[in-house]
Amino acid sequence: MDMKKRIHLELRNRTPSDVKELVLDNCRSNEGKIEGLTDEFEELEFLSTINVGLTTVAHLPKLKKLKKLELSDNRISGGLEVLAEKCPSLTHLNLSGNKIKDLSTIEPLKELGTLKSLDLFNCEVTNLNEYRDNVFKLLPQLTYLDGYDKDDKEAPDSDTEAYAEGLDDDDEEEDDEEEYDEDTAPGDEEEEEGEEDEEENEEEEDDLSETMNCNKILNMYAALSKIRNSLNLAGITEPIKS
Repeated sequence: MDMKKRIHLELRNRTPSDVKELVLDNCRSNEGKIEGLTDEFEELEFLSTINVGLTTVAHLPKLKKLKKLELSDNRISGGLEVLAEKCPSLTHLNLSGNKIKDLSTIEPLKELGTLKSLDLFNCEVTNLNEYRDNVFKLLPQLTYLDGYDKDDKEAPDSDTEAYAEGLDDDDEEEDDEEEYDEDTAPGDEEEEEGEEDEEENEEEEDDLSETMNCNKILNMYAALSKIRNSLNLAGITEPIKS
């Protein structure tokens, strides 16, 4: 699926300014351009473009509220200096599986003062001597590199998924609002409760009726058994003829 069509489907009849999360993984970009993604997505906070054939981020629109950017498994080899201007609020950046070979390529990221987590897993730069120490020195604002902090302590789920949880909280709030809007008026609730009580009473009456019928049948069997026993005691074994 091409990028423009995917974005149209992701909108789901919403306007671009209503969208906070956009997932375009495995789509086809046209010459490294994310067609359909414009400055109108001004509220966008999460963008995922995994394996879409990007060679540069130069064509990204200005997304001033973007916090998390997934760019893994593309062919990006440089040009990261534009991120400070286009996405100044970034906290999480995933560049794993790209063509990043040396530290000078990521040096422009020091302009992203809010950047907390950077992922370069499976990039050639990770093979350099003292790679981790040098990256933390180059980007002092980082807390986590490839999922671990300076002391090789793994990032807790609460941190690595912090943004996603934030989105979930927003969704829950929206759901709560919808549920509140759909609540029935007090009068309607009383009517519904009355109907439920009537249904329960009818069910109880049906159960009682069935119980009484069962008791009648059991009583009949008991009476017949008594009659049969009396006849046996009297020595009458043949059926009584009328």
